[in-house]
This record gives sequence, structure tokens and C-alpha cells, in this order.
Amino acid sequence: EVLRRAADHYRAQLRTGPQAIAYLKRRGLTGEIAARFGLGWAPDGWHGLAGVFPRYDDPVLEEAGLVRVADAEGEADDAARRRYDWFRNRVMFPIRGVGGEVIGFGGRVLDDSKPKYMNSPETPLFSKGRELYGLFEAKQALREAGYALVVEGYMDVVALAQHGFANAVATLGTACTADHVMKLFRFTDSVVFSFDGDAAGRRAAARALEAALPHA
Repeated sequence: EVLRRAADHYRAQLRTGPQAIAYLKRRGLTGEIAARFGLGWAPDGWHGLAGVFPRYDDPVLEEAGLVRVADAEGEADDAARRRYDWFRNRVMFPIRGVGGEVIGFGGRVLDDSKPKYMNSPETPLFSKGRELYGLFEAKQALREAGYALVVEGYMDVVALAQHGFANAVATLGTACTADHVMKLFRFTDSVVFSFDGDAAGRRAAARALEAALPHA
């Protein structure tokens, strides 16, 4: 419920972020595909979610990976604890479980800030080593196409879906694991890895092959 409300908020905020809309248009995305994947915008503010949830100090927001808490230097009392939004000034990509529920987020900056991509932290609902971005949206297409196309990034998945490859999914900034492969084999008999052609992409492909072979 908390993550769904946050996703609704980020999606509504997209209308208030002309720079985010311009970025998506530059990448060639239509409003229709942005709506299909629930893309949104986290404005550049430290406490944007304070206006969404009645209690910004609710521990559930921390457990869900939406709010981060830092202790002030040398202080232990709660008043000194500083809360702030995990995602700020980023285009938001909700990550859905296979049933369609929001389990986490990915966010991309629009400038050269680092990290370029940032995921939700590990939570009871969300584990990068087990989840694949776009799997919920791709389920029907996986059966129709007969294979899964595994790529490196959120934007790759969305752009490929717009251009007719709705069977694309992506790992979440981590190497492809045996859990990823087993999850894909629940929906298809064939997996195609399409990573970048640089050294990092070739290493990722080799690791993906190692993860996949025992389950082939």
C-alpha cells in the first residue's frame, strides 16, 4: 500500500517536471508507453513524501526504502535524527512483482550526478538478486515471442517495448543470478542476453551464461 501510494505520487509529479518530460521525449518515448510502465518523477526536494503520507516519521517508510534516516553526529536522541527522501531529482521507474504489485523503484538522474541509476535498498519485499525489471509487463509477450530478452537497464526495457520487443526485461544493476534465470524459465524456455559490447558487458554476459547453464 505504501509503495503503491508512492508510485501514484511520482506518476502525478511527472506533469510538474518539464525537464523529466523533455528527457523522456528525447529518448523517444511516448506518453502511452510511459503510462504503461507507470513512469514518474521525484522532484528535487528532501522531504517530498512528507506531503503524501500523514506521518513522515512512520518506520514503515524506512522499511519500504522510501525514506532514509541518518543520526546526527554524536547525538542519539530521536530529535537529532534526520529523515529525507531516498529518491530526489530522478525519473522514477516502479519495479513490479510478477503479480503487478509495486515492490521497489529505480531512479535515473537527468544530469551527470552519480550514481546515474539508483534502486530501492534491499527490503523484505525487494531483492535485486531475485527481481527483474519489466517482468510483469512482459509476461504475455514472453509467451507470444517464445523467449526472454535480457538487457542492462530500465530505459532499454521501456524503449524496446515501444519498438515492438515487449518481451524485454532487465537485471537491476546487478549480475544475472540463478534466481533470475529460474524466474524467467517459469515463463519461457529460451533466454537471450543482450548486454553492452564493452568489457563490462562481456563480463556480464559470461556471468549470465554461468548462471543459466545449470538450469538449461
